[in-house]
Amino acid sequence: MLWLILGEWRSQPVRVVTAALAIAVGVALGFAVHLINASALTEFSKAISTVNGDADLQVQSVAPVGFDEGLYPKLARAPGVALASPVIQLTAVVPGEDQRLTLIGLDIFRAAAVTPNLLGRPSGAGEGGFGGAGAVFDENSAFVSPALMEGRKPGDVIVIAAGGRTVPLTIAGPLPAVGEGRRIVVMDIAAAQWRFGQIGKLQRIDLKLRQGADPAATRAALTKLLPPGAEVVTQESQERRSDSLSRAYRVNLNMLALMALLTGAFLVFSAQSLSVARRRAQFALLRVLGVNRRALLVQVLAEGGIVGAVGSAMGLGLGLLLADTALRLLGGDLGSGFFQGARPTLIFAPIAAGVFFVLGLACALVGSLIPAREAANAQPAVALKNVGDAIDPSARPGIRLALILLGLGGACAFAPAVYGLPLLGYVSMALLLAGGVAAMPWLARLLLSPLEARALKSPVAELAVRRLWGAPSQAAVALCGIVASTSLMIAMAVMVSSFRGSVDDWLGQVLPDDLYIRFAGPSEVGGLDAAGQAKVAAAPGVAAVHFTRQTPLRLTSDAPPVALVAQPITRDNPGARVPLIGASRPAPAGLTPIWVSEPAAWLNHLKVGQTLELPLKGRPKAFVAGLWRDYARQNGAVVLTSDDYSRLTGDALRGEASIEIEPGAKVETVSAAVRAALPPEVAARTQMLRPGQIRAIALGLFDRSFAITYGLELVAILVGLAGVAATVSAQTLARTKEFGMLRHLGVRKRQITAMLAIEGALLGTVGVAAGLTLGLIMSQVLIHVVNPQSFHWTMQTRLPWGLFAVVTVTLIAASAGAALLAGRRALSMDAVRAVREDW
Repeated sequence: MLWLILGEWRSQPVRVVTAALAIAVGVALGFAVHLINASALTEFSKAISTVNGDADLQVQSVAPVGFDEGLYPKLARAPGVALASPVIQLTAVVPGEDQRLTLIGLDIFRAAAVTPNLLGRPSGAGEGGFGGAGAVFDENSAFVSPALMEGRKPGDVIVIAAGGRTVPLTIAGPLPAVGEGRRIVVMDIAAAQWRFGQIGKLQRIDLKLRQGADPAATRAALTKLLPPGAEVVTQESQERRSDSLSRAYRVNLNMLALMALLTGAFLVFSAQSLSVARRRAQFALLRVLGVNRRALLVQVLAEGGIVGAVGSAMGLGLGLLLADTALRLLGGDLGSGFFQGARPTLIFAPIAAGVFFVLGLACALVGSLIPAREAANAQPAVALKNVGDAIDPSARPGIRLALILLGLGGACAFAPAVYGLPLLGYVSMALLLAGGVAAMPWLARLLLSPLEARALKSPVAELAVRRLWGAPSQAAVALCGIVASTSLMIAMAVMVSSFRGSVDDWLGQVLPDDLYIRFAGPSEVGGLDAAGQAKVAAAPGVAAVHFTRQTPLRLTSDAPPVALVAQPITRDNPGARVPLIGASRPAPAGLTPIWVSEPAAWLNHLKVGQTLELPLKGRPKAFVAGLWRDYARQNGAVVLTSDDYSRLTGDALRGEASIEIEPGAKVETVSAAVRAALPPEVAARTQMLRPGQIRAIALGLFDRSFAITYGLELVAILVGLAGVAATVSAQTLARTKEFGMLRHLGVRKRQITAMLAIEGALLGTVGVAAGLTLGLIMSQVLIHVVNPQSFHWTMQTRLPWGLFAVVTVTLIAASAGAALLAGRRALSMDAVRAVREDW
């Protein structure tokens, strides 16, 4: 049967190539996303291991303020603990550099036994005239990782900003055990406590367990000794925490890639259906000559399997190329910001490659199954003369299967998340897509019935309408690829448009002032004390200033931290500065009111009116007074009034501010006055932006994070157009005998080409109508099911009308143009030769 397959492919190469490319695109996208995320997570895990050293267990602070160092001797004497090493760990920056770094203070004698890979190697006097073993304990010295050593040498001064202080340190030598790309500075713990305002505080205690000690029992015993602001963590729990940072993002990308693969399956179905319809007489002749049904079934499945295998192999190669390109251009987070600064090395995953190859092959085989059964079950006597539609034109196409699939899809849309992921939401989309495609014969006849029932003035138009109305199965096959690709593209476009529009509106709500300031780097790194805040408020041109502060607060060891935000709001009117969802409830006496963002409420199962304990000193009880919308922090945020924040944390620093300027004052003049009021070392590193600038930056980051989604939309459009062209062309070329008969009856060539153009335009119109409708339904699943269950954000639907118009015109024109070009090719044959077999 190989010669039959090769002969068919030689006669219809575009159709075969399109189907293979559709499979290749789906496999490539899924495989690339998997490789990128696997590489990024591996790199992130290495980074955690580097910072944490070789400790068996760690006790970490849930917030950057740390815990009392009096906990250290208690843990050192705890059962099962052989050694304990106290650590200062602060997020820091080098002024003038965008990337953050980790500042670590160590007790060298303890760290040598617990975390030796964090120890520096002093440079001798012969290597720059600075260093020696004494530099390890020098309060002005530090050891830096290779990434920070670039462009520097031992003896150079590196300025570090952390904990609200800026300190110049002399490089005493490198950290040889720290891998490339890690930005780490290590110094003596006492010097770190003194120079960065951490006297009496620790952020971490590394533990080495006794030989034979049970880690689980030791962990349980240690937990009983911990104050509210500390917790026991393991390497596994931190990896789970880092994994949860991007899990929803990468799962959604993988699912969208698989949806593209499903679109490829429908294009394979379309291509195989057309091939079977065109060769129905050939298959019937083979049956008459003694070929059994099973052999024909195997042949058609083999054709689809070869297309799927070739497409999958191409997809794996393309996926490797895409992954490598994306890692170099976008980084390991694909622009989402989850692994900032990481440039991981691409790691090939053979098991994943095998899985995606099988998925591509399976999609091609599934797409070929129905056409294969049709070829095997065709009656030879009828099929030898009938090359038209397999359904009697007088029979009404069924709708039952489509309704069942659509109903199941609707039911899955209301199902809850599975392990925190919207898996059933994507099942819903797949079922809706399958149901929409299954409804195409019925829908095509329904939409064409008004035209078929009327007596059209143009005989050419009437021929086109009656042909499509009388052959709904062939029309449905042509529509299959159009609807599949169009609906997926429309669903993604509506979701992105809605998300972007909602973010834009939200930015307008949270940026009401004239000037926004960030003092000396990230909020948790630097800050302005009360005296500095008073000077800013008194600067000329300042009508009002609102200071804020945010620090990470980890509620559980397995979950990423939420942002604890101090806002200049009052308990009576929090909505003045926070975009609340619904009304705020007053807190009962003795409870501190907090307002939690949507993600924080989803992830921590919080509801308005609920009471909880915050993991701060004294375990203060808080009351969830309301919910608010926040698109800036996927892991959630908890807002308190500024007074409550200072009372509960003891932190009087403020890292950010927004300013309302006096009427008539210029923003530039006020900016200069505020900068002049700041301490020189803070003023040099303070950022000042207008609301429009912040909006442009935020929307730019949004577009960057959705770059892969825009790519999927473009791919869907291109695949859809290619599918339209290949499908319509193949269907037109299969009707050569029909055109020959029309020519014998006196119909002119230009009339036939006009008829084909009308048929193509009608097919495109029906396909666009179905694709738009189905895409809008699927977009609601994305907006109201997938996104809330993945990222815990809600949004309002925004329709991209301009894109709708472009897609409508393009697909209709592509369908008409493809039919017209294919018709000219078919009509180039002599009319007598075209119908000779029927004499």
